[in-house]
Amino acid sequence: MVTLYGIPNCDTVKKARAWLESRGVNYGFHDYKKAGADAALLQPWVDRLGWEALLNRSGTTFRKMDESERSNIDESKAIAMMSAQPSLIRRPVLVADDALLVGFKASAYEDAGLG
Repeated sequence: MVTLYGIPNCDTVKKARAWLESRGVNYGFHDYKKAGADAALLQPWVDRLGWEALLNRSGTTFRKMDESERSNIDESKAIAMMSAQPSLIRRPVLVADDALLVGFKASAYEDAGLG
């Protein structure tokens, strides 16, 4: 089962969805805005990739936060931040069999056997 996690209006998510659909890949979509992203979902990803790979520090949500919120981030704080504001999760996240990919690169999706 392939699951793509993200926010529907994100341009990168749109590119990933279009790529998957153009190759006939059957996938489920988890919309963070509707379904959220709790610690139980995030912890296994953090365990595999590290919280630094998942926390989107370049987005407007992060940049608009107070300096006190943006400083001294550790794993537990990062997970709490991303759970509270899923826009802080880099997008998209793709889970397929053993693959766990963050962001969209066609070559990475192909390497994961998706095309």
